[in-house]
Amino acid sequence: MENHDFGVVGLGVMGRNLLLNMADHKFAVAGLDLDAEKASSLAKEAQPGQDAKGTTSAEEFVGMLRKPRAIMLLVPAGKPVDSAIASLVPLLDKGDIIIDGGNSYFPDTNRRIAELEDKGIHFFGMGISGGEKGARFGPSMMPGGDKQAYERLRPVFEAIAAKVDGEPCVTYLGSGSAGNYVKMVHNGIEYGIMQLISEVYDLLKRGFGVADEKLQQMFTEWNEGELKSFLVEITGIVLNKTDDETGKLLVNLISDQAKAKGTGKWTSQNAMDLQAPIPTIDAAVNMRDLSKYKEERVEASKSLTYTPVAGEEDILSAVKDAYYFAMINIYAQGLAQLHIASKEYNYGLNLEEVAKIWRGGCIIRAVCLEDFRKAFARNADLPNILLDAEIGKSLVDTQESARKIVKLAVDKGIPVPAFMTALAYFDAYRSERMATNLVQAQRDYFGAHTYERIDKTGTFHTKWD
Repeated sequence: MENHDFGVVGLGVMGRNLLLNMADHKFAVAGLDLDAEKASSLAKEAQPGQDAKGTTSAEEFVGMLRKPRAIMLLVPAGKPVDSAIASLVPLLDKGDIIIDGGNSYFPDTNRRIAELEDKGIHFFGMGISGGEKGARFGPSMMPGGDKQAYERLRPVFEAIAAKVDGEPCVTYLGSGSAGNYVKMVHNGIEYGIMQLISEVYDLLKRGFGVADEKLQQMFTEWNEGELKSFLVEITGIVLNKTDDETGKLLVNLISDQAKAKGTGKWTSQNAMDLQAPIPTIDAAVNMRDLSKYKEERVEASKSLTYTPVAGEEDILSAVKDAYYFAMINIYAQGLAQLHIASKEYNYGLNLEEVAKIWRGGCIIRAVCLEDFRKAFARNADLPNILLDAEIGKSLVDTQESARKIVKLAVDKGIPVPAFMTALAYFDAYRSERMATNLVQAQRDYFGAHTYERIDKTGTFHTKWD
C-alpha cells in the first residue's frame, strides 16, 4: 500500500485539483476527507490509468503513502489545522512531512513547527496562489521550512507549478514560517492593487461619466501592454459579464460591501510591528472596512454634499501612467516589508526568487515582476525597488500623471486613497529631510522623550518653557 507519492487532507475543490494536477504529472496520489462523496469523487475525476485514491479513514490514508510521507493540509486556517495535525501525528513516523497549504497566520506556523519538531516530524507552511484554476493547471507556491526536507517535496511541486520561461513558479523560500509570511504579504499587495483598480473604475465612471463599455475596453487594452497582469485581465472580463436573469451588467448589481479573510489585516498589523511603512496596503484594508458601514454612508451622502469641479478631457491618457506609478509603489511597499521581515525573523529570503515565482500562477502575477527580478539580480540586498535606477526612472517619468489624477479626484470628490498614499509614499521616500524633526521636538516637550541633533552626537532633552 505504501506506494503513493503525495497525500492531501481536505478534498474540496482546491485539494482535488491539486491532486489531479499531480496525477497528470504521473504521481500516485491519495486524499483524505470525512465526506464520503468528496473522497470517492477523486478517483472518478482522475483520468484512466492515473493512480488517485480517496478515503475517509486516516489510517488507510497514511498507510497509502510512501516514506517519508508528504501530507498537505487544505483545511480552514486556525483550529481546523491543529485538529487535522492532532489526528495524523499518532499515525506518522519520524521524518514524515506535514504541509499547511492554507492561509495560516505565520506565528501559528512557528508554533506548529516547534511542536512537531519535538516529535521528529517536519512542518511546512506553504502559501498557494492561483485559485481553483491555478491548483488544477499550475499555481504559484511559496514553501518554507526545513531545507533538507524540502527535497522530498521539490520534484512534485516543480512538476505541478506554473511555468514562466520554462522555470517553475515555486522555490524553497526560507526557514520557519517564511512561506506563510511571503504569502501573507502577497495578499497584502493583492489588496492594494485591487483597491487601485477599483479607484480607476470609480474615478472614470462616477467622476467623469465614462461608459461601462469604454471601461471594459480600456482594461482589455491595458492588459495587452506594460500593464499586463492577472488582475487587470480579469477586470476586463468582469466588466463584460451580463446577468443571466436581468440582462444588465452583473458588476452594477453587486453590493459595494466588501469582505475579507484577514491576510490583508495581518500584513498591516505586522508591518506596524516591524515599523515597515506600507500606507497603500493599509489604505486598501481600511477601505474594505469602511465599505461595510453602508447605512452610515447612505445617511452621510445626504448631508455631506459636494459639487464637483467641471471637466477634464485628457483623463484616459493620464490614468494609465498614474496606475503604473501607483502599482509599482504598492509592490515596492510589500517587497520592502519582506526585506525587513527576512532580517527580523531570520528567514533568509531571496527576493529575486520571490519575484520570479510570482511571475506566473499567482493572483498578483504581472509583467513588471520580471523588472523586479532583474533589479534584485543586480543588487540582492536592495532594500526598496524604488532605489533601482531603471525602476526609479520609470516612476520619475510617470509621477506627473499620478499627481494629475490625485488633483482631478479631489476636484471630483472621488475617494482615491490608494493613489494618494502611493504618491505620498513616493514623496516621503524621496525626501532628504522630513518634518519629523518637529514631531521629535513635540515629543520631548510633553514627554521628555529626548531627541538627537544633526550638528553633534548624543541624546538631548530641553526644558522648552
